[in-house]
Amino acid sequence: MARTVPSHPTVRPSRPRRLLAAGAAALALAPGALLPAQGAAADDAKGGQKVLTVAVSQSVDSLSPFLARRLVSTSVHRLMYEYLTNYDPKDGHTVPGLATAWKASPDKLTWTYTIRKDSTWSDGQRATADDAAWTFNTMMTDKGAATANGSFVTNFKKVTAPDPSTLVVELKQPQATMTALDVPIVPRHVWEKVGDLSKFNNDQQFPVVGNGPYVLTDYKVDQYIKLKPNKSFWRGAPRFDELVFRYYKDNDAAVAALQKGEVSFVSNLTPAQASSLSSTPHVKVNDAPGRRFFALATNPGAQAADGTKFGDGNPALLDPRVRRALFAAVDRRTLVDKVFQGHAVEGEGYIPPRFADYFWKPAAGQKVAYDPGRAASLLDEAGYRAGPDGKRVGKDGKPLDLRLLCHAIDPNDKAVSKYLQEWWGKLGIGLRVDCVDNVSDPWAAGEFDLALDGYSVNPDPDYVLSIHTCGALPATPKATGQTDDFICDKQFDELYARQSAEYDTAKRADLVKQMESRLYDTGYMNVMAYPNAVEAYRTDQIRSITTMPESAGNIYGQDGYWSWWSAVPANASGTSSGDGSSAGVVLGIVAGVIVLAGLGSFLVLRRRAGADDRE
Repeated sequence: MARTVPSHPTVRPSRPRRLLAAGAAALALAPGALLPAQGAAADDAKGGQKVLTVAVSQSVDSLSPFLARRLVSTSVHRLMYEYLTNYDPKDGHTVPGLATAWKASPDKLTWTYTIRKDSTWSDGQRATADDAAWTFNTMMTDKGAATANGSFVTNFKKVTAPDPSTLVVELKQPQATMTALDVPIVPRHVWEKVGDLSKFNNDQQFPVVGNGPYVLTDYKVDQYIKLKPNKSFWRGAPRFDELVFRYYKDNDAAVAALQKGEVSFVSNLTPAQASSLSSTPHVKVNDAPGRRFFALATNPGAQAADGTKFGDGNPALLDPRVRRALFAAVDRRTLVDKVFQGHAVEGEGYIPPRFADYFWKPAAGQKVAYDPGRAASLLDEAGYRAGPDGKRVGKDGKPLDLRLLCHAIDPNDKAVSKYLQEWWGKLGIGLRVDCVDNVSDPWAAGEFDLALDGYSVNPDPDYVLSIHTCGALPATPKATGQTDDFICDKQFDELYARQSAEYDTAKRADLVKQMESRLYDTGYMNVMAYPNAVEAYRTDQIRSITTMPESAGNIYGQDGYWSWWSAVPANASGTSSGDGSSAGVVLGIVAGVIVLAGLGSFLVLRRRAGADDRE
C-alpha cells in the first residue's frame, strides 16, 4: 500500500482474490516450484558483479515498516520482509508468505495461521509466530508503530503465538482482510531493542536483518538504496548480485542514463520519453493498464481527531457547490489526450478499471461532466459572482483565489496545472501553482487549498478506503495520521465498517461501490485519470522479468517482490536443476492454495505513496 509521488503510489493486481472461509487451508509453495533460469548478466564496471539498477525519483520517507507510506519505501520493505500472505503474480489471488496455511473459526472471530519452518532471518535465527505476534501487538499498543498500517489491527482483540509455528488472532468482529494483511513482519529480537518507534527510521546500521528475498545493505538519502540477495530466502535467492535504487530528480536524466546503459530500469515515463525509447536499441518499453488514480483533492478543512482545526485551507472550498464547479470545469478527456497522450483512461470512480469487481462509475444523472457553463452557474449560486474585470468575488469582497499543491518532479503535475489555470481562469478564479519537491510537509499541515493526488491500489480495497475515514485523522494537529485528505464523513464511515466485516464477495463489492459513490458526491476527491504504467528496461541487462498481473501488468510498485526477485540477468543461459533459485519469468504459483467458498474477494492499494506518492 503506498502513495506514489509521481508514481502516485501506494498499491495492486487486476483480478479479485478470494478470502478463505472457515476451515480453508493454504498449501505451501515449495522452493523450486517455479521454473528458474541461471546465468550471468552484463557485468558491473567494478568487479564483474551482476547489478540491477532501478532509477527512482521519490524520496524515502522512512525505512521503518512501522512508519513508511511512500511507494518507494514500501516497495523496499516488500523485498526486506515477508508478510503473512502474498499475491500471486499471475492474477493476484492469495498465496502463502510467512504463513503456509490459515483458517477461520465458524464465527470468523478467530484466525489461526501456520507459520513456515523454512524462513530464517538474515542473521541466522528462525522467523517464528512470535515475531508476527510481536509485530501486531506492538502496532496495537504503540501509536508510533501504528503510523503506517494501524488500520489493519484496530479490530484485533488479542494476538498470541502458542508455539513457533502457530499464530492466533482474535477479532472484535469479523474482518474481511485477514488474508490481505499488508504488514511487514519484523524480527522481534532486533526491534524490541528500539526505543521510540515513532522516531526510528531503520537507516543507520547495516545490513538490516530481514527474511525477504533481499537484505538492505546501504542507504544514502536521495542518492541510493542498496540491497544484496538473501541467500537463505525460502523461495530461492535472486539472480542478480545486487539491486540498487538510484535517485534521479529529473526523469529526463534517468532516461538518458537508461539509454547509456547506466541504469537497468526506469518508470513513470512521459509519452515523449516512451516514444523515444521505443526505438532505442536493447530497450523494451512496457505500457500497461495502471493500478493508480490521478486526482484533484480539495482541503475539507484540516482537523485532528480531537476536533482541533488547523491549516489554512480556503473556506470557499467548504461549499460543495464550489467544489462541484471546479470539477465541472475540468476537461478530463483533454487531459487524457494532451497530457497523457492516450496512455491513460478518463477518470470516473475512485478505484481504477483494472480492478473490475470494484470499479464504479457515476450514472448519467450523477456524473459531473465537463460543462463550463454549469460551473459558472454553480459559482453564482454559491455567491461568487464575476466582477467587471471577470474576477470572481465573494460576498466578503475577496477574490476567489486558490492554491494548488503539486510535485515538482512530476511533469504530468506541471502540465495538468497549466490546464487548470487556463480553465479556471476563464471562470474568473485565480490559481497559484505550488509545485514543490516535498509535498508531504504542507499536506500534513493542511496548508493547501487543492492538491494533485494519487494512490496505487492494492488487491484488497480496505486500506485505500480507510484513509478517508474519521479514524484516520491525526490525534492532534502535530501528530501523524493515516488520513489522505482530512476527510471525515459519517456516512462514508458507516459504509466502511460494513464492508470491512462483509465476507460475501458480491455484497462487499456493492458496499465498496456505495463508498465510491459517496466519496464522489462529496467532491473532496475528484479522479481525473487512471494513468498507465509506462516503464522501460534494458534487454542487454535484464533477460526476463515478471509483470503483475502477468498479462499486461506493471513491473515497478507491485504487490509483492516478484519483479526484482524473478529478474534474470541478460547473459543467463540454461535452467535450474531445482535449486530453488528465482525464475526469470514466474510461470505461476502452482503449489496451490486451497480455497473454500465464503470469504469475499479482494482489491486495492494505497499508499500515500507518500504524501508524495502521495505514492
